[in-house]
Amino acid sequence: MTKLPRYLIIGSLGLILGLLSPLALAEYALNFQPPVSEVAEKVYGLHMTIFYICVAIGVLVFGVMTYSIFAHRKSKGAKAAQFHESTTIEIVWTVVPFLILISMAVPATKTLLSMHDSSDSDMTIKIVGSQFKWNYEYEGEGVKFDSVLATPDDQITGSAEKGENYMIEVNNPVVIPVDTKVRFLITAMDVIHSWWVPAIAVKRDAIPGFINEMWTKVKEPGIYRGKCTELCGARHGFMPVVLEVKTKEDYQLWLTEKKAQAEQERLAAESDKEWSLDELMAKGETAYKNNCAGCHQANGGGVPPTFPALKGSPIATGADKLADHLNIVLNGKNAMPPFAGSLNDLDLAAIITYERNAWENNTGDVVQPKQVNAAR
Repeated sequence: MTKLPRYLIIGSLGLILGLLSPLALAEYALNFQPPVSEVAEKVYGLHMTIFYICVAIGVLVFGVMTYSIFAHRKSKGAKAAQFHESTTIEIVWTVVPFLILISMAVPATKTLLSMHDSSDSDMTIKIVGSQFKWNYEYEGEGVKFDSVLATPDDQITGSAEKGENYMIEVNNPVVIPVDTKVRFLITAMDVIHSWWVPAIAVKRDAIPGFINEMWTKVKEPGIYRGKCTELCGARHGFMPVVLEVKTKEDYQLWLTEKKAQAEQERLAAESDKEWSLDELMAKGETAYKNNCAGCHQANGGGVPPTFPALKGSPIATGADKLADHLNIVLNGKNAMPPFAGSLNDLDLAAIITYERNAWENNTGDVVQPKQVNAAR
């Protein structure tokens, strides 16, 4: 009897133990997430149709193989038949696979055409991916906001217990009404991202300089979570997607609140008010976390050499570098995108003030919105 190599035995035992461990089974699932939209139902139906066709083919092929191996084995005196240049067999093994492919191609084509037909939509949301957040703009409504990871830093570093929605929670989910056809226009600011929510079967690449379209019509209110599925950089795993579907009445209330909030922020940014250091630091901490911490880190340490540290850096502490600091934040530099078009004067003033006074920088500099406006 041949003895199996020791490494093969150890490797096999390790694989078996790994598959049987509770950790390996924590995310075990047999199928897609339950579909909650028209597109998702069509995709799920197509998936199951092709799955059953594959199962039928497998049962038939392996059934014939098993029967042939058993009934016509050499020990029973069976001799192999010859089918050399059999026209009948060649026709059969050409026509049958062709018919199988057609039976798959027809429903697949119908589903794909339906997935990309965003005509007659009731509303449009523009989605812009950037390192490492999503920006949502409700066209015609004057509502625009960023959506960034909301998991606390102490959970990420391991100094606190992980929450229920660890790494899949955001500060501002994208909100849509139920039973409404919503068109998504998807693009990116810097590198390729991919917006994906499996429960509604929407997954579309966000490509700089190019706009992709998808649509959804969700039938059930609820919260549905997804991720960026394109390897977009060092913090690729820090770009969750959260879609909240509300009843039409609740959606209108949410939209009204968002419009009022946007108007208040616009008036505050355009006012001549002189903001105190404490006010700007409080606002700047939130704005920095939402827009800058993905690259420069919450502690200002950065990820050198791609994303330099701000803590103790000449640009954030130099008394003669304030103008340069303003210019970089407004217009970008290297891998850093410009923020002039995405943030108002007050937010930018708060961020710059925060960067110049946080993490022991302590310059005492206070940047007012009117200074940002003058630098634009």
